[in-house]
Amino acid sequence: RSHKKQQKEKTLEDNPLLSANNHDEKTPEPNNNNHQTNAKRNAKKDPNAPNVYGISIVKDDQWKIAHPGQGFPPTHPVSRLYPDGQFPVGEITEHPGDFNTHRMTSKEKQAAEPLLAEQLQACREAAEIHRQTRQDAQRYIRPGMKMVEICQRIEQTNLRLMGFDPARPLARSWGFPTGCSLNNVAAHYTPNSGDETVLGKDDVMKIDFGTQINGWIMDCAFTMTFSPKYEQLLECVKDSTNTGIRNMGVDVRICDIGAAISEVIQSYTLELDGQVYEIKPIDNIAGHSIAPYRIHAGKSLPSVDNGDQTKLEENELYALETFVSTGTGRVNEWGECSHFGRSFDVDFAPLRTRTAKQLLGFINKRFGTLAFCRRWLDDEGQTRHLMALNQLVQSGLVETYPALADKPGSFTGQYEHSILLRPTCKEILTRGDDF
Repeated sequence: RSHKKQQKEKTLEDNPLLSANNHDEKTPEPNNNNHQTNAKRNAKKDPNAPNVYGISIVKDDQWKIAHPGQGFPPTHPVSRLYPDGQFPVGEITEHPGDFNTHRMTSKEKQAAEPLLAEQLQACREAAEIHRQTRQDAQRYIRPGMKMVEICQRIEQTNLRLMGFDPARPLARSWGFPTGCSLNNVAAHYTPNSGDETVLGKDDVMKIDFGTQINGWIMDCAFTMTFSPKYEQLLECVKDSTNTGIRNMGVDVRICDIGAAISEVIQSYTLELDGQVYEIKPIDNIAGHSIAPYRIHAGKSLPSVDNGDQTKLEENELYALETFVSTGTGRVNEWGECSHFGRSFDVDFAPLRTRTAKQLLGFINKRFGTLAFCRRWLDDEGQTRHLMALNQLVQSGLVETYPALADKPGSFTGQYEHSILLRPTCKEILTRGDDF
C-alpha cells in the first residue's frame, strides 16, 4: 500500500495536468474536505453581516489567499490574474472502484491527459470565475433585497470577471439564467421584469448560475438561508451531493450513484416548529452531462436508483446536483415561465411575423443554444417580445424551462458541482472554500 501511495504521489508531481498550476499551489489531496474549515479559520467577523447558513462566507483574509491579485468586490477579469493561462486546479480525487485503481499510475491514461488541455484550461478559468462571482454574492446578499437585485449583482460580476466582449457574445458569457428559487420552488426561477419578490429572513434560497467559456459551461449551485432552523435540511443535501461526487466515476453505473445518494438523504429528518419532517430526494430533477454549448447533453444522474445500468465514460463532463424536499419529493411546473432555450432538434420552422423572425435572429446571435431568460431580452433592447417569443415556442424553435416546485409549505434544497472524468482521475472543478 505504501508503495502504491508513493507511486500516486510521484504521478501527481510528474504530470503537469495532474499537478497544480505554475503558481506553486498545492494540488488538492484526494477527498479533501477542509474547505469550509479553512474559510472559517481565516475569516474576519463582519459585525454588520447577518448569520448565514449553508455556505462558509469567505472573508477578507481568505479571499486574498484564494484569489491573489483580485480586489473585493472583484473587478479584474480572471484571465488577467493568470496571464500564463494556468488557472487553479480543482479538487482531485480518484475514480472509485477496484476496476479503477490503475488509473493514477497508468502510462496509457497519463498519455491521454494532454488531449484535454484546451478544455481543462477553459473549464478551470470558468470555474474560478464562478467561485469569485458566487463568493462575492454570498457576502453581498441580505434579507430584504429584491431577487432581481441579487441576480443582477451575480450576472454583472460574472460578465466583468470573464471579460465579456459584446462583439463575440458566444465566446464567453453566462451559461444559463441565474436561478434564485425560494422555499418550495426547487429550480428554474429567476425574476421576470417587474417581479418585485423580496428575500425574507426565513426563506431558503437556491442560487444556481453558470459561467461559459468557448462552450464549456461550469454549472454550480448552493443553498443559503439566514435562519438556523433549516440546518439539517442543508446538511442533508450537501452530504448527498458530496456522496454522489464520491461515488461517480468512469464505468460506474448511474443507478448505483442514485442509490448511494438516496440512502444518505433518507437518513435525515428536519424538525420545524415541533413537527418532524421526512426529507426526501426529489426524484424528477437530476444532474446531467454537459457538452459544448449544451447544458443538458443526454445523460441524467438522478438522486434515486432508477435502474439505469448506463455507465459513465472517460472524458465526460457532469453537473452532479441533488435536490431534497420536505414535501412530496416530486416537483411540478410553477408560476410564470422565465427560462427559455433554442431547440437542439428543430433547425427550421416557418414563422408568420417579422418580429418573430427578428427575435430568432437575435437569440441565435446572442445566446446560440445557451439558455436565456425574458429579463435578459428586455435588458438587451428586445422589449415587447412576448408575442414573438410565444410564436417561437409554438413553432418548436424555442423550448420552455418553467420553474419547478413541490407543494406549498414545503422546503427544498440543492447543491451542485461540475466534475470532469479525466483519464487518470476526476476533477471537481468548481469546489471552493465556500462549499
